Amino acid sequence: MNDARLDDHCGGYDARRFVAEFYDDIPMYARRPDAPFYLDLAKKASGPILELGCGTGRLLIAIARAGFSIDGIDLSDSMLARCESKLRDEPPAVREHATIRKADMTAFDLGKQYALCIAPFRCFAHLIGVEEQLACLAAVRRHLRPGGTFVLDLFNPDPARMHDSAFTEEAVEFDGLNLSDGRVLARSSRIAAFHPAAQYNDTELIYHVTHPDGRTERLVHSFPTRLLFRYEVEHLLARQGFAIRECFGDYDRSPYGDRSPEMIVVAEKS
Repeated sequence: MNDARLDDHCGGYDARRFVAEFYDDIPMYARRPDAPFYLDLAKKASGPILELGCGTGRLLIAIARAGFSIDGIDLSDSMLARCESKLRDEPPAVREHATIRKADMTAFDLGKQYALCIAPFRCFAHLIGVEEQLACLAAVRRHLRPGGTFVLDLFNPDPARMHDSAFTEEAVEFDGLNLSDGRVLARSSRIAAFHPAAQYNDTELIYHVTHPDGRTERLVHSFPTRLLFRYEVEHLLARQGFAIRECFGDYDRSPYGDRSPEMIVVAEKS
């Protein structure tokens, strides 16, 4: 696989290492309300847990702190380095419960099986082609125990975001965020291009950095985002030997519906 495709699989983070630098400060990431949902799944798993796209360890460390054994994989060196640094600051009891490894979610072999595999925060949307998606699901199935659970967290797709030119304009997500080193951060986002036939968008996250000396930078994190619909996801899972157990619209386990903020699919290795 070429370097560009590998970088797509990890969200473009290694081509733009400032993303990992800022990641843990981003308000909508730091305050994301999904941790209790995944901790509840961990309690019910009765066995080790695998996280795809573990990134800087936001969920992985929270699960390890709760006393559960979890392995995380990610393809981004910069994100894994930040996760490793954070783990070094944790007590030995937490570090003993967490292992991280560089691996592509479409082609990994960890030599063990898990009771639960999670693909949180839409990491699966980095896989643009059907063959990549199926390869990921096949790898997950190989790593799950019989009856094991796989949880896939995706966007609830908005069809307007596949064609409406209003989304090509920059929209401010936050501004005036003071960083510990004296810099001030703002971020906006836009869709740079629509690819409706291929069912993905080119997404841009634009970081505006103001340094203590007044110097400013505009840094752009660009990556493709695949839009998946509910029954498409169910068919993909069925092709790789999974049975759908539940589909939620949010982390409070409310039913999935037209205006749900999330699409969270819970499947079982059948």
